[in-house]
Amino acid sequence: MKPEITKGKQAKKIRAKKALVLFSGGIDSTTALYWALKRYQKVYPVIFDYGQRHRVEIKMAKRTCQRLGLEPKIIRIDLRQIGGSALTDEKIRVPGFKKIEEIKEGLPATYVPFRNGIFIALGAALAEALKVLDLVSGFNVIDSPTYPDTTGAFVRAMEKAINEGTGAKFKHEKFRIVAPFLGKKKSEIIRLGLSLGANYSYSVSCYAGGEIPCGRCSSCLLRARAWKEAGQEDHLLLRLKKEGKI
Repeated sequence: MKPEITKGKQAKKIRAKKALVLFSGGIDSTTALYWALKRYQKVYPVIFDYGQRHRVEIKMAKRTCQRLGLEPKIIRIDLRQIGGSALTDEKIRVPGFKKIEEIKEGLPATYVPFRNGIFIALGAALAEALKVLDLVSGFNVIDSPTYPDTTGAFVRAMEKAINEGTGAKFKHEKFRIVAPFLGKKKSEIIRLGLSLGANYSYSVSCYAGGEIPCGRCSSCLLRARAWKEAGQEDHLLLRLKKEGKI
């Protein structure tokens, strides 16, 4: 079976009744969760607790699931043992910038070695146990081209590996990694999410580790630009203002 990356009009041609969603709670995965809820009868959100500096994302992701009536599966794996990233090693500083143009090309300090490959492998193992064939992710590359584990080539390679290294090798039906946003800008992802009724109030992106955005890390800057391009005020900021936190 030829690996399929579902996007555009093809996104409507989902044949499965169940999907597992890789859910960090950020903008992209939150949109992916709402996207999946519109297309599948049963959705299993999976949250990874991997020793990340910004652990608040786990708490916020749980809140989003709770608001949607979903019970997420929490998979714990301590990537601090590997290190090599500002997100898993407190000794490595999270880079700060005044504007997006200052963000340098090349592998960023916030890249976690093979993180998405690890997540997909663990997600596939859970999906096999649950008899779920589709793994939905919010991967996109337009606003984050320097991350090697969010590309179409990476998705196709991982999909092939899953189907070669699981029971799917001996079955007609194969696993699919469904990545509907690969060709979209983050602002386009937000607009799509809004059309699906997505609520981003508990969606956090900041790498610094707090619920309140630092406004200086690359993730905060890209998120702020995306909301501006979408012509909306960030739901997270609206909630924080309402709660008197900012």
